[in-house]
Amino acid sequence: MADLSARSTDTHDFRRSGLAFWWCMFVGALLVVLGLLLGAGGAWLVWLGGSWYYLPTGIALVAAGSLLLSGNPAGLWLYGLTWLATLAWACWEVGLDGWGLMPRVFAPTVVLIFVLLTLPAFRAPVQRRGGDARYAAASGLVLLAAAGLDLHHFAGEAQSQEAPPATATAVQGKAGQADTSVHEPGKDWPVYGGSELGRRYSPLDKITAANVSRLTKVWTFHTGDMPSKAADGKYSPENTPLEIGGHLYACSAKGIVISVNAATGKEEWRYDPKVSDDAIPYGATCRGVAYYAAKDAAVDQPCATHIEWGTLDARLIAVDARTGKLCDDFGDGGTVDLTQGIGETVPGWYSITAPPTIVRGIAVVGAQVQDGQAEDAPSGVVRGYDATTGKLAWAWDMGHPDRTGAPPQGDTYTRGTPNMWTVAAADPELGYVYLPLGNSAVDYYGGNRKDFENEFNSSIVAVDATTGKPVWHFQTVHYDLWDYDLGSQPTLIDLPTDNGTVPAVIVPSKQGQIYVLDRRSGKPLFPVEERKVPTGGVEPDKLSRTQPYSAYAHLDQPELTEKDMWGMSPLDQLYCRIQFHQASYQGEYTPPTADRPFIEYPGYNGGSDWGSVAVDPKSGVLVANYNDMPNYNQLIPRAEADKMGLKPINKGKMAKAVADKGDPQAGSPYAIHINAGWRLPTGLLCSEPPYGHIRAMDLKTGKTLWDKPLGSAVNNGPWGIPSMLPIDIGTPNNGGPLVTAGGLIFIAAATDDKLRAIDIKTGKVVWQADLPAGGQTTPMTYEVGGRQYIVIAPGGHHFMETKIGDQVIAFALPQG
Repeated sequence: MADLSARSTDTHDFRRSGLAFWWCMFVGALLVVLGLLLGAGGAWLVWLGGSWYYLPTGIALVAAGSLLLSGNPAGLWLYGLTWLATLAWACWEVGLDGWGLMPRVFAPTVVLIFVLLTLPAFRAPVQRRGGDARYAAASGLVLLAAAGLDLHHFAGEAQSQEAPPATATAVQGKAGQADTSVHEPGKDWPVYGGSELGRRYSPLDKITAANVSRLTKVWTFHTGDMPSKAADGKYSPENTPLEIGGHLYACSAKGIVISVNAATGKEEWRYDPKVSDDAIPYGATCRGVAYYAAKDAAVDQPCATHIEWGTLDARLIAVDARTGKLCDDFGDGGTVDLTQGIGETVPGWYSITAPPTIVRGIAVVGAQVQDGQAEDAPSGVVRGYDATTGKLAWAWDMGHPDRTGAPPQGDTYTRGTPNMWTVAAADPELGYVYLPLGNSAVDYYGGNRKDFENEFNSSIVAVDATTGKPVWHFQTVHYDLWDYDLGSQPTLIDLPTDNGTVPAVIVPSKQGQIYVLDRRSGKPLFPVEERKVPTGGVEPDKLSRTQPYSAYAHLDQPELTEKDMWGMSPLDQLYCRIQFHQASYQGEYTPPTADRPFIEYPGYNGGSDWGSVAVDPKSGVLVANYNDMPNYNQLIPRAEADKMGLKPINKGKMAKAVADKGDPQAGSPYAIHINAGWRLPTGLLCSEPPYGHIRAMDLKTGKTLWDKPLGSAVNNGPWGIPSMLPIDIGTPNNGGPLVTAGGLIFIAAATDDKLRAIDIKTGKVVWQADLPAGGQTTPMTYEVGGRQYIVIAPGGHHFMETKIGDQVIAFALPQG
């Protein structure tokens, strides 16, 4: 009788109706569903050779949910033990790293709260039955054993191999003798990058760490250039204005150039080149303009000083800096057609997005070519034009080194060659211009490339500014199949050494290596080691067996492991772990593959990209902001690409849904699908943050002084929903730093729409301001009327998914 009474009491411990009952049923069903997903995915992961944690955890959740659905309180105990085992496993995998713990622990903790809220469904205090307790304890032991299996699974160390150092290739060259002065920034900001040297440094020091907290917005100007419906999702202005003599010159996304009063922001004139939307390539971009004062010209002579810039539809335009009127004596009525000699092209395939670099009276111009479209792409020829007349002075076409000018009638510049889409730097005294080259068409297959393309791709090339003849070149990636083109403007410095200074060029790279070369000869000033890298993929016989690694400094991080996978919950982290094991990944320079995805780390967004670096020669500090994200890519065999409808830009416009599936790479055996940043369907990334950093390095040695995450999580979240969390997650970033003699770094670049001032000594943010749109650009500074201004043009960026804007904004200290 006593035994029957006990069973009867147990039966009535669980409420069979009411809110508590239905909540318990919901939580039990939730655990079963989550357990089935984790268990199935976990079994798949184990089969792929991954972590053992998810499979037993899934089984435990199914069991715990089933117990709750049956009214058995042992389900609470079992989930509690599962949570404790999860916590132990998470701490073993990532320690106390907050970002690492979040996807492992946060969601399970929320579910734990849900489980605890089922307690009211049990009338009496939970009375553990011996069998239930033994069952839950055994399940906990299984989970702890799984953590032990993971410990064994992840044991091991990465190895690297070494090879002889790289060397620069000397060619020839002798500089001319005229116009040898560097236009250094003082009160003005006369050249993109501050000067032809590209240091992004100003000697102005009125704004310091002690008073920057008082910095306030003093004027805002609107360019009026916002995307039409046809151009929606294609704007990325990236503009840094110039300022000379109290006049500020900015250009908008589609190349509208505006002059404004630098003290008030009041418009003085504008020139609209009327660029059509169909000319927009990857993005509508105008990084800047160039200012030129004609030698020996009378002050009142038209175009004695003028503004030059390139347009998306491939025109080089010159207008009077005082009036904005076309310079009639420049080219054909103020315009040079840059498609001359290029051959077949269509709108959007061949565009100018960077300002000319003017040195010794020659405007040096490259072009952006959509080189993922077809091997028979427009040429990457780099040309020099007389900055006064617009007449072609020279053309460097690597396929025709014997030529110095335009191709003969009926011929074209060599098609598909590496191009210079970014900004060059120059040494006017030496007479050299330094060209950062990209890849030849196409990016992810090289089997049809010519020898001269393989020689110059992804290289820094010193060219005689007056003749266009190459002097030396240094290659940063051999046989580049990863789109690791040189996006950063080179930076010219006088490198301090124990024996005095050496004229040097700093070459940042997307793969994170920072090379320092003697800018006279191209010889490395710090050892460059040729290390063995992975082989295989679809071109095993043509891959380079080694790649150059710099002993000066590098921004790349350790190789990815399964433990680096991320997400907002265990489910998407599990999905990323499965993807990691499904892909080919052998570390840096993993070859492209067609039979399965391959991981490219760092991705093609850097490392360093077009924002480049800044140098404070006064304190001897090099500043670099950089990205730390992989790409998840896969080659697509030609037959499959044809079925998908992938076709190059010159064969007709593709629907966006088709274009989003990949680049056609016509002429090669493969198209390519790129998942930039390796993003989940939620929009979050598969790798753990931080994704963006800023680092200060000793200029003399390359030694890191400090390194901090750059950018907060306020605008980032799943499905594009802002999290509003003011946590320094370190976001993806595009744009560069500005350094001043006031001991400050000014930078936006991150996706949180903020302009920051950072103490260069400590890396501490000492001031920040909210921007009305994305700050994917580089700020600049100048002084007018004894007042120092900080100016930024936050235009936003389609690729970075930040808000688009048309503002140019000036900040200054209060007067008086």
